[in-house]
Amino acid sequence: MSSTQSLVALIKAELKTQGLSYAELALALDLSESSVKRMLAPGGEMPLSRVDEICRVLKLEFAELAARLGQQAPALRELTLEQEGAVVASPVLLLVAICCLSHWAIEDVLSRYRIAESDAVAALTQLDRLGVIELRPHNRYKLKVAKTLRWRPQGPVMQFFRERVMADFFAGGFDGEGELLTLVHGEFGAGHARELAERLQRTADDFARQHLLDQKLPSSEKRPYSVVIGLRSWIFEAFRDLERPGLGQRRTGRAG
Repeated sequence: MSSTQSLVALIKAELKTQGLSYAELALALDLSESSVKRMLAPGGEMPLSRVDEICRVLKLEFAELAARLGQQAPALRELTLEQEGAVVASPVLLLVAICCLSHWAIEDVLSRYRIAESDAVAALTQLDRLGVIELRPHNRYKLKVAKTLRWRPQGPVMQFFRERVMADFFAGGFDGEGELLTLVHGEFGAGHARELAERLQRTADDFARQHLLDQKLPSSEKRPYSVVIGLRSWIFEAFRDLERPGLGQRRTGRAG
Protein backbone atom coordinates (compact mmCIF):
# COMPACT_ATOMS: atom_id res chain seq x y z
CA MET A 1 0.00 0.00 0.00
CA SER A 2 1.36 3.46 -0.91
CA SER A 3 1.93 6.16 1.72
CA THR A 4 -1.03 8.17 0.34
CA GLN A 5 -3.33 5.15 0.54
CA SER A 6 -2.10 4.44 4.05
CA LEU A 7 -2.77 8.04 5.08
CA VAL A 8 -6.30 7.88 3.69
CA ALA A 9 -6.82 4.55 5.45
CA LEU A 10 -5.68 6.16 8.73
CA ILE A 11 -8.10 9.05 8.26
CA LYS A 12 -10.99 6.70 7.52
CA ALA A 13 -10.14 4.57 10.54
CA GLU A 14 -10.05 7.65 12.77
CA LEU A 15 -13.42 8.80 11.42
CA LYS A 16 -14.85 5.42 12.33
CA THR A 17 -13.23 5.48 15.76
CA GLN A 18 -14.71 8.91 16.50
CA GLY A 19 -18.08 7.94 15.06
CA LEU A 20 -17.99 10.65 12.38
CA SER A 21 -19.81 10.01 9.12
CA TYR A 22 -18.77 11.28 5.69
CA ALA A 23 -21.77 13.62 5.81
CA GLU A 24 -20.58 15.15 9.11
CA LEU A 25 -17.04 15.53 7.77
CA ALA A 26 -18.40 17.15 4.61
CA LEU A 27 -20.40 19.64 6.70
CA ALA A 28 -17.33 20.54 8.75
CA LEU A 29 -15.24 21.01 5.59
CA ASP A 30 -18.00 22.92 3.76
CA LEU A 31 -17.99 20.30 1.00
CA SER A 32 -20.60 18.00 -0.48
CA GLU A 33 -20.70 14.44 0.83
CA SER A 34 -19.97 13.15 -2.69
CA SER A 35 -16.79 15.26 -2.80
CA VAL A 36 -15.60 13.76 0.49
CA LYS A 37 -16.35 10.25 -0.77
CA ARG A 38 -14.35 10.87 -3.96
CA MET A 39 -11.49 12.34 -1.95
CA LEU A 40 -11.29 9.30 0.32
CA ALA A 41 -11.88 6.75 -2.42
CA PRO A 42 -9.00 4.74 -3.94
CA GLY A 43 -7.18 7.00 -6.38
CA GLY A 44 -8.81 10.13 -4.96
CA GLU A 45 -6.86 13.38 -4.75
CA MET A 46 -6.28 15.09 -1.40
CA PRO A 47 -4.10 18.21 -1.22
CA LEU A 48 -2.01 18.70 1.90
CA SER A 49 -4.13 21.70 2.88
CA ARG A 50 -7.18 19.41 2.96
CA VAL A 51 -5.34 16.96 5.20
CA ASP A 52 -4.72 19.84 7.63
CA GLU A 53 -8.43 20.70 7.60
CA ILE A 54 -9.39 17.09 8.27
CA CYS A 55 -6.90 16.93 11.15
CA ARG A 56 -8.59 20.01 12.62
CA VAL A 57 -11.99 18.28 12.44
CA LEU A 58 -10.53 15.13 14.00
CA LYS A 59 -8.74 17.23 16.67
CA LEU A 60 -5.45 15.66 15.64
CA GLU A 61 -2.10 17.23 14.92
CA PHE A 62 -0.76 16.38 11.48
CA ALA A 63 2.49 15.33 13.17
CA GLU A 64 0.55 12.77 15.21
CA LEU A 65 -1.07 11.38 12.08
CA ALA A 66 2.30 11.21 10.33
CA ALA A 67 3.81 9.46 13.35
CA ARG A 68 1.06 6.85 13.29
CA LEU A 69 1.75 6.34 9.60
CA GLY A 70 5.41 5.72 10.29
CA GLN A 71 4.76 3.42 13.21
CA GLN A 72 2.20 1.21 11.50
CA ALA A 73 3.09 -2.42 12.01
CA PRO A 74 2.01 -5.12 9.58
CA ALA A 75 -1.32 -6.59 10.70
CA LEU A 76 -1.16 -10.12 12.03
CA ARG A 77 -2.47 -12.72 9.60
CA GLU A 78 -2.46 -15.49 12.19
CA LEU A 79 -2.84 -15.69 15.98
CA THR A 80 -0.70 -17.83 18.24
CA LEU A 81 -2.08 -21.07 19.67
CA GLU A 82 -2.34 -19.35 23.05
CA GLN A 83 -4.30 -16.42 21.59
CA GLU A 84 -6.69 -18.72 19.73
CA GLY A 85 -7.13 -20.89 22.81
CA ALA A 86 -8.05 -17.87 24.93
CA VAL A 87 -10.50 -16.54 22.32
CA VAL A 88 -12.35 -19.82 21.95
CA ALA A 89 -12.47 -20.57 25.70
CA SER A 90 -15.44 -18.26 26.27
CA PRO A 91 -18.52 -18.13 23.99
CA VAL A 92 -18.99 -14.41 24.72
CA LEU A 93 -15.34 -13.63 23.99
CA LEU A 94 -15.47 -15.65 20.75
CA LEU A 95 -18.66 -13.86 19.68
CA VAL A 96 -17.25 -10.41 20.41
CA ALA A 97 -13.98 -11.33 18.66
CA ILE A 98 -15.85 -12.40 15.51
CA CYS A 99 -17.93 -9.21 15.67
CA CYS A 100 -14.74 -7.17 15.94
CA LEU A 101 -13.29 -8.97 12.92
CA SER A 102 -16.50 -7.93 11.15
CA HIS A 103 -15.91 -4.30 12.28
CA TRP A 104 -19.06 -4.10 14.38
CA ALA A 105 -19.38 -1.29 16.91
CA ILE A 106 -20.20 -2.42 20.45
CA GLU A 107 -23.65 -0.85 20.02
CA ASP A 108 -24.33 -3.22 17.11
CA VAL A 109 -23.28 -6.23 19.21
CA LEU A 110 -25.52 -5.24 22.11
CA SER A 111 -28.52 -4.56 19.86
CA ARG A 112 -28.28 -7.97 18.21
CA TYR A 113 -27.22 -10.28 21.03
CA ARG A 114 -28.40 -10.77 24.61
CA ILE A 115 -25.10 -9.78 26.20
CA ALA A 116 -24.69 -7.45 29.15
CA GLU A 117 -22.77 -4.31 28.26
CA SER A 118 -20.32 -5.02 31.08
CA ASP A 119 -19.58 -8.47 29.61
CA ALA A 120 -19.08 -7.02 26.14
CA VAL A 121 -16.70 -4.35 27.48
CA ALA A 122 -14.82 -7.01 29.47
CA ALA A 123 -14.46 -9.02 26.25
CA LEU A 124 -13.06 -5.98 24.42
CA THR A 125 -10.60 -5.45 27.27
CA GLN A 126 -9.47 -9.06 27.07
CA LEU A 127 -9.09 -8.87 23.28
CA ASP A 128 -6.92 -5.80 23.81
CA ARG A 129 -4.72 -7.73 26.27
CA LEU A 130 -4.49 -10.59 23.78
CA GLY A 131 -3.27 -8.21 21.07
CA VAL A 132 -6.26 -8.76 18.78
CA ILE A 133 -7.48 -5.17 19.04
CA GLU A 134 -6.25 -1.84 20.35
CA LEU A 135 -9.00 -0.60 22.67
CA ARG A 136 -9.67 3.13 22.50
CA PRO A 137 -11.86 5.57 24.46
CA HIS A 138 -15.65 5.07 24.41
CA ASN A 139 -15.20 1.36 23.64
CA ARG A 140 -13.96 2.03 20.13
CA TYR A 141 -11.16 -0.13 18.84
CA LYS A 142 -8.66 -0.70 16.08
CA LEU A 143 -7.99 -4.18 14.75
CA LYS A 144 -4.41 -5.35 15.10
CA VAL A 145 -5.02 -8.36 12.84
CA ALA A 146 -5.47 -8.48 9.10
CA LYS A 147 -8.99 -8.49 7.66
CA THR A 148 -7.96 -11.79 6.05
CA LEU A 149 -6.97 -13.36 9.37
CA ARG A 150 -6.30 -17.08 8.92
CA TRP A 151 -7.29 -19.45 11.70
CA ARG A 152 -4.72 -22.17 12.27
CA PRO A 153 -5.82 -25.36 10.42
CA GLN A 154 -5.24 -27.51 13.52
CA GLY A 155 -5.75 -24.72 16.03
CA PRO A 156 -8.38 -24.27 18.74
CA VAL A 157 -10.77 -22.17 16.63
CA MET A 158 -10.90 -24.62 13.71
CA GLN A 159 -11.25 -27.48 16.17
CA PHE A 160 -14.23 -25.64 17.68
CA PHE A 161 -15.63 -25.23 14.16
CA ARG A 162 -15.29 -28.93 13.42
CA GLU A 163 -16.88 -30.00 16.69
CA ARG A 164 -19.58 -27.37 17.21
CA VAL A 165 -20.23 -25.43 14.00
CA MET A 166 -19.59 -27.52 10.88
CA ALA A 167 -22.67 -29.75 11.14
CA ASP A 168 -24.91 -26.71 11.69
CA PHE A 169 -23.34 -24.85 8.75
CA PHE A 170 -23.65 -27.72 6.27
CA ALA A 171 -27.16 -28.65 7.44
CA GLY A 172 -28.53 -25.75 5.37
CA GLY A 173 -29.93 -26.21 1.89
CA PHE A 174 -27.54 -23.66 0.28
CA ASP A 175 -30.42 -22.77 -2.04
CA GLY A 176 -31.11 -19.23 -0.86
CA GLU A 177 -30.30 -16.00 -2.69
CA GLY A 178 -26.56 -15.76 -3.30
CA GLU A 179 -25.86 -19.16 -1.72
CA LEU A 180 -23.75 -21.94 -3.22
CA LEU A 181 -22.55 -25.40 -2.28
CA THR A 182 -20.44 -27.36 -4.73
CA LEU A 183 -18.07 -30.32 -4.52
CA VAL A 184 -15.55 -30.99 -7.27
CA HIS A 185 -13.01 -33.81 -7.32
CA GLY A 186 -10.00 -34.10 -9.62
CA GLU A 187 -6.33 -35.05 -9.89
CA PHE A 188 -3.53 -32.72 -10.92
CA GLY A 189 0.06 -31.85 -10.11
CA ALA A 190 1.15 -30.41 -6.78
CA GLY A 191 2.24 -27.18 -8.51
CA HIS A 192 -1.24 -26.61 -9.88
CA ALA A 193 -2.69 -27.38 -6.45
CA ARG A 194 -0.57 -24.58 -4.95
CA GLU A 195 -1.73 -22.16 -7.68
CA LEU A 196 -5.35 -23.09 -7.02
CA ALA A 197 -4.87 -22.60 -3.27
CA GLU A 198 -3.50 -19.11 -3.95
CA ARG A 199 -6.52 -18.25 -6.12
CA LEU A 200 -8.88 -19.51 -3.44
CA GLN A 201 -7.09 -17.36 -0.88
CA ARG A 202 -7.60 -14.35 -3.15
CA THR A 203 -11.32 -15.19 -3.21
CA ALA A 204 -11.33 -15.13 0.59
CA ASP A 205 -9.52 -11.77 0.47
CA ASP A 206 -12.13 -10.42 -1.97
CA PHE A 207 -14.89 -11.56 0.40
CA ALA A 208 -13.25 -9.67 3.27
CA ARG A 209 -12.77 -6.51 1.16
CA GLN A 210 -16.38 -6.54 0.01
CA HIS A 211 -17.51 -6.87 3.61
CA LEU A 212 -15.59 -3.68 4.45
CA LEU A 213 -17.00 -1.82 1.44
CA ASP A 214 -20.57 -2.74 2.38
CA GLN A 215 -20.23 -1.47 5.95
CA LYS A 216 -21.77 1.80 4.78
CA LEU A 217 -25.01 0.08 3.75
CA PRO A 218 -27.95 0.25 6.18
CA SER A 219 -28.55 -2.91 8.22
CA SER A 220 -31.82 -3.55 6.39
CA GLU A 221 -29.90 -4.04 3.14
CA LYS A 222 -27.34 -6.50 4.51
CA ARG A 223 -27.44 -10.20 5.37
CA PRO A 224 -24.77 -12.23 7.17
CA TYR A 225 -22.84 -14.63 4.94
CA SER A 226 -20.06 -17.10 5.73
CA VAL A 227 -17.61 -18.72 3.34
CA VAL A 228 -15.81 -22.00 3.99
CA ILE A 229 -13.04 -22.76 1.51
CA GLY A 230 -11.22 -26.07 1.64
CA LEU A 231 -8.75 -27.80 -0.63
CA ARG A 232 -7.29 -31.11 0.47
CA SER A 233 -5.60 -34.18 -0.99
CA TRP A 234 -8.34 -36.58 0.08
CA ILE A 235 -10.45 -39.58 -0.92
CA PHE A 236 -13.78 -40.33 0.73
CA GLU A 237 -13.32 -43.00 3.41
CA ALA A 238 -15.89 -45.36 1.83
CA PHE A 239 -13.99 -45.13 -1.47
CA ARG A 240 -10.61 -45.70 0.19
CA ASP A 241 -11.93 -49.02 1.46
CA LEU A 242 -12.53 -50.07 -2.16
CA GLU A 243 -9.06 -49.18 -3.44
CA ARG A 244 -6.76 -51.93 -4.63
CA PRO A 245 -3.95 -52.76 -2.18
CA GLY A 246 -0.98 -50.39 -2.44
CA LEU A 247 -2.69 -47.67 -4.47
CA GLY A 248 -3.75 -45.61 -1.48
CA GLN A 249 -0.28 -45.77 0.07
CA ARG A 250 1.34 -44.66 -3.18
CA ARG A 251 -0.98 -41.70 -3.52
CA THR A 252 -0.45 -40.72 0.09
CA GLY A 253 3.30 -40.82 -0.43
CA ARG A 254 3.09 -38.52 -3.46
CA ALA A 255 0.86 -36.04 -1.66
CA GLY A 256 3.20 -35.82 1.33
